[in-house]
Amino acid sequence: MNYKLAGVDIDAGEEVVQRIKPLVRQTFTQGVLGDIGAFGAFFELDTSGYQHPVLVSSVDGVGTKLKVAVAMQKYDTVGQCLVNHCVNDILVCGAKPLYFLDYYACGKLQPEHAVSVISGMVVACKENGCALIGGETAEMPGLYDEADFDLAGTIVGIVEKEKILNGRSIVAGDVLIGLSSSGLHTNGYSLARKVLGHRLREYSAELGSTIGEALLRIHRSYLHVVYPMLSQFEIKGLSHITGGGLVANTLRVVPKGLALNIDWQAWTWLPIFELIQQAGSVPTEDMRRTFNLGIGLVMIVSKTEAERVMAHLTAIGEPHWLIGEVISA
Repeated sequence: MNYKLAGVDIDAGEEVVQRIKPLVRQTFTQGVLGDIGAFGAFFELDTSGYQHPVLVSSVDGVGTKLKVAVAMQKYDTVGQCLVNHCVNDILVCGAKPLYFLDYYACGKLQPEHAVSVISGMVVACKENGCALIGGETAEMPGLYDEADFDLAGTIVGIVEKEKILNGRSIVAGDVLIGLSSSGLHTNGYSLARKVLGHRLREYSAELGSTIGEALLRIHRSYLHVVYPMLSQFEIKGLSHITGGGLVANTLRVVPKGLALNIDWQAWTWLPIFELIQQAGSVPTEDMRRTFNLGIGLVMIVSKTEAERVMAHLTAIGEPHWLIGEVISA
């Protein structure tokens, strides 16, 4: 008996590290010190442009979207989803990303799959100006089935203390502007797989792709649309629509004593959500609590500022809708 016979292939792990090193280095920004493979990752923080810099961090995963990736044998997009999800989570706090670390765990390490996943992270990190400075690859037979893997990431960003978005200035009468999602993003896949998991290879003319491809569409990053707007407009709050749907996530940034009046007819669901509801006879209320339904991020602004914000979004070609308002509870 040895470690490899027990199910852990050290050589495969070393192969992954050597193959991803040149990819990961492409994401390195000026603050990165050292290289991949050390016990810790180093980042030299440049605070010259800040009066009171605050670090903002978040950790998240991709959920059972990974099961769709395995079934479709397509591994690169989930890496992009992970980074973009984490970027959005700190963006809605007013922060821009600095660096990212990942955790990849599997039942049997297959270098091709691992490298594909991490190459997706590299793509997204470069797109978001975020350095991929470290991570962990774990092979754990007995905990995961041979084909299964899990994915998580940690992001660290920076924001000026006075510019932290916390929603405290939100009042009744403020309005909600929704920005479009690309699909399910990274939430609701347990339900989606339950009703569509046996049809992943089926082509849908309405979706313009197979169902599996539609389910694997990349979770959008809103960084390049929203971050520049924070210095141009008075945005009182931002909400990233993830698990729990539009209402639950937006209430996270709304002060106590206030509620939301959502105009559910203000936009049209993406076809993938209509398909899920039809295939599973899913109640509308459950759809609203589970999925983003085509709204991936919500801006909360005053009524007077809304006109300026929507004019800007129209000018840059960003699909958006006035989807509701803040009301007294």
